[in-house]
Amino acid sequence: MKNTMIMETEASYSLNFLLYIQNIYLNRHRSMEDQRFPYLTLEVEFKADFEERFQLIWDKVLQRISKDPLIDLKIFRAEKDLFYQHLIMDYSVFLDIYSSFKVWWNSFAGRFAIERATDETGQSLYTALANSLVEKRITSQKRLRVSLLYDECILVKNQYSAYFAVIPIEHFHTKFEELVTQVEQTIS
Repeated sequence: MKNTMIMETEASYSLNFLLYIQNIYLNRHRSMEDQRFPYLTLEVEFKADFEERFQLIWDKVLQRISKDPLIDLKIFRAEKDLFYQHLIMDYSVFLDIYSSFKVWWNSFAGRFAIERATDETGQSLYTALANSLVEKRITSQKRLRVSLLYDECILVKNQYSAYFAVIPIEHFHTKFEELVTQVEQTIS
């Protein structure tokens, strides 16, 4: 049997922006040594039921991106108020967070670095998945899309759907075998 799998990886603007907001939210109650990027000194007032709202908006954005990956940038740019309306009370503070994210994301330390951080291990993931599928005589029906996150999303658990996986770059290096198994389940 021949390998028919095609895998594409990219770092989502919208999901990584949500992760950025999640980390600002979580950092409020963490010690300095447990802080996650970004560390901001802004006073941010979040909506009262932030964690529920976060889960809902994450699921909505994830579903849209999994169906059409090209919509990601549109969500991030043209629908940015969606994030503000659901998660943050003060619009001017939201704009500061949005601008801070854009500056980082568009630098070499942002999106570019995230996508390059998985070059070699991403190829290893592809090879492991392709070999496993051939061995199990499973034919990939469509393109596998992998969306890379700069950090772990703590407020959302399931980040897999058919032919779509959202993976923190750290997992490529620390949980590789588990990762192969989880991603393979999106295909078979």
